[in-house]
Amino acid sequence: MRRVLCREFADPEQLTVVEEPDPVPGPGEVLVEVEAAAVSFVDGLIARGGYQLRPPLPFTPGSAVAGRAGGDRVLALLPSFGGFASHLLADPDRLVPVPDGVDLRIAASSAENYGTIAFALQHRVAVRPGEWVVVLGAAGAIGLAAVDCARAAGARVLAVASDDAKRAAALAAGAQAATGYDDLKTAIREHTGGGADVVVDPVGGPAAEAALRALGPGGRFCVLGFTSGEIPRLPANVVLLRNRTVVGVDWGDWSRSDPAAARDLAADVLRRIAAGELHPPEPAGLPLTGAGTATRAHAERTAVGKYVLIP
Repeated sequence: MRRVLCREFADPEQLTVVEEPDPVPGPGEVLVEVEAAAVSFVDGLIARGGYQLRPPLPFTPGSAVAGRAGGDRVLALLPSFGGFASHLLADPDRLVPVPDGVDLRIAASSAENYGTIAFALQHRVAVRPGEWVVVLGAAGAIGLAAVDCARAAGARVLAVASDDAKRAAALAAGAQAATGYDDLKTAIREHTGGGADVVVDPVGGPAAEAALRALGPGGRFCVLGFTSGEIPRLPANVVLLRNRTVVGVDWGDWSRSDPAAARDLAADVLRRIAAGELHPPEPAGLPLTGAGTATRAHAERTAVGKYVLIP
């Protein structure tokens, strides 16, 4: 087998590929032959030591892969790490069958981002048809998933992204309108006719407060992460005004604490992809040696959509 190894918490370029004997399943384990391993912003953050989870060194990043187990096409939701590899051992209770017609690269790349957004829009807030959903960082993997899922729920989407190419990608994914970050509060209020119903924010930084202030009565603000590198301090008085709500969305923690529910949610996402209800973009594929390139692209917010590693 081949796997990516992180020997120290440092920049993505320190990731290396090593060869080892194939793992042998023990009791309660199955061998998964990996065909696609998803790369996320969090993977790079963990590898740099900047995440709340700090695995013992050395370790292999990656927590969502698709491949074959005993000949069956499966998505494996790993509890922590180990995904950037050609083979791995998995708990059979964390395997999700991949429906016919869903490419394994799509299955891997949609697991975390679509899983996070489905958790956000179905479990943490209830998005209703006709509502305005504002998506920050709308051309990233999480952002494009949010655009797609909100559109599928019958909501109207305002995509917020930093340049024309990224805004065009969000519009192609189903957003009704797109804007940049300049004078964001005013832009949101103008596009939504007075105020947004829901904000999906994986970005953080100064845009967060501007978007919070642009929520209408009863608006809901979803905190997903801080790809800007800056954790905002949201003013409580702005939350109080107009009966707004701020909710945290930590799909990873939820999936570890309730793996059966996470598996069911992932299965539903794959079912909806197979049925043509959701339309995740084709991910860019790189070999295992491209792990550093992929994690850096997500860290620097230059990636449009998602990367997968092809062992």
